[in-house]
Amino acid sequence: MRFQNEFNYLSALRGATTSEHNSVESITSAVEELLAELVSRNNLIPDQIISVTFSVTSDLDACFPASIARKKPGWEKVALLDCQQMSVKGDLSKCIRLIAYVSLPNEQQPQNPYIGRAKELRPDR
Repeated sequence: MRFQNEFNYLSALRGATTSEHNSVESITSAVEELLAELVSRNNLIPDQIISVTFSVTSDLDACFPASIARKKPGWEKVALLDCQQMSVKGDLSKCIRLIAYVSLPNEQQPQNPYIGRAKELRPDR
């Protein structure tokens, strides 16, 4: 998705990772790593991030990923939301997905991080 002006465009970035365990510590580690990859690969600063929606599989209920993101410096204005993924037989377990709406420079190509076991979701990347 793109909304473009002469300097920037609105881009929807996707990404996913997995948590080793259903614990606050494990989910926190996975979310922090996913967000670090999203920011690093796309050379983002907090002012470019409009919103992030996280979805988690039903086997992750120890904490909210948005509460982890909310603690990041500069993310006070980022709209954050959590939801549960629909349950599909054979889906990747302990999976955390995100969609982030960001403003990118026109010449920049979006980079979507799929890390951990979530690499299986996008074998084409």
